Amino acid sequence: MVRDMTVGSPSKIIIGFALPMIFGNIFQQMYNIVDSVVVGNFVGPDALAAVGAAYPFTFLFIAFATGASIGCSVVISQFYGAGRCLEMKSSVFTALTSMAAASVLLMAVGLPLCGPVLRLMDTPADIYADACDYLRIYVLSVLFMFLYNTATAAFNALGDSRTPLYLLAFSSALNIGLDLAFVIRCAMGVTGVAWATLIAQAAASVLALTILMRRLYAIKCKGRPRLFEAARLRHICRIAVPSVVQQSIVSMGFLFVQALVNRYGPAVIAGYTAATKIDSIAIMPMLNVGNAVSSFTAQNIGAGKPERAQRGLRTAILLTVAIGGLTTLVLWLFGAQFVGLFVDTASNAAVIRAGVGYLTVVSVFYVVMGIMSDFNGVLRGAGDMRVFMASTLMNFFTRVTAAYLLAAVMGEAAIWWSIPMGWTVGLVISGARFFSGGWKNKSIVEDAPV
Repeated sequence: MVRDMTVGSPSKIIIGFALPMIFGNIFQQMYNIVDSVVVGNFVGPDALAAVGAAYPFTFLFIAFATGASIGCSVVISQFYGAGRCLEMKSSVFTALTSMAAASVLLMAVGLPLCGPVLRLMDTPADIYADACDYLRIYVLSVLFMFLYNTATAAFNALGDSRTPLYLLAFSSALNIGLDLAFVIRCAMGVTGVAWATLIAQAAASVLALTILMRRLYAIKCKGRPRLFEAARLRHICRIAVPSVVQQSIVSMGFLFVQALVNRYGPAVIAGYTAATKIDSIAIMPMLNVGNAVSSFTAQNIGAGKPERAQRGLRTAILLTVAIGGLTTLVLWLFGAQFVGLFVDTASNAAVIRAGVGYLTVVSVFYVVMGIMSDFNGVLRGAGDMRVFMASTLMNFFTRVTAAYLLAAVMGEAAIWWSIPMGWTVGLVISGARFFSGGWKNKSIVEDAPV
């Protein structure tokens, strides 16, 4: 269902748009969690550590796909909000064509780098082979991941957050079923979860593209959109390139942090892996609120209504505070039980201790992270990419620097404490930009000839 977010109550629109995104991403994170739970319980903690050791490199591809889809979503939203449907459709087709080409290139570059990157991160020898196998299969799924992300970015840009929810529910159920079949019944180990993810991603991307094409066909406009337009690609790149650079630097930061984690051995690696999986689910609702603000802001900036973006932000912050406070309470009460889902509690006390240490520190600052995400959502939706990049990059620069500087004094706990330090710096930068009002005159569609 396509939704015009330039009219109606901002509060109702933000909440109604954000909730399906929250539930959808919980599904997505759940099947990522199941990968680790199945591996940790049915293969062993070393296999769980192998999946965790591969994650920073997989995040490079996720970062590229995420950054590029941000550019697609903002451009499509602003053209749709401005009522320029022909340019909107051309932007969707251009995005799909460009992302397919980029994904094939990244696959060609990524496959031969799997082994060298794992060695560069000092991956322990006893988990290296499994991590490398997992990573190579994952790289093969990049094309489907890119196409799927682009399609869901288009849905969100058009105000439709329900279709991505249904798609994620489908792919999550398929992924979980294949995890159980490949790992438990077929004894495929770490490679089983990798193949399960690839097949589920492929099925979801084909379904998403089919629905998107039908949805675009139903939107009538004068003229015929093109499969590729250089002008539309320039608009997308104006948002996407800074986002990709920012996300890639962030993922490089994860590589450095993972290298630091690897120094403390398989138990800390496994605990860190379990905790970050839980953490990724815990923060996702707040990140989705920020994403909802981004789409809401983009449509209203395109329509020349920046004051509605400000009203939407107020609702988003209240929602973020409520979600963040509740999430912190749950993790403080049940953090050990959640980490215990990944490994046998009785025989892996060191793994549990590391995971709970991470969650105890980081969860206290979830509200800070959520409000930073809300401010960044406004900047991103408005097309104010320089400050958005500065906020995110300073966040991760602070995180990596603090982790390494404090490690000699605090040990692995320095990694946990460095995360809220980065969030605080990012919040100060993005909040200052919002209150300055400079984001209001960054519209993309005003620069685009009709």
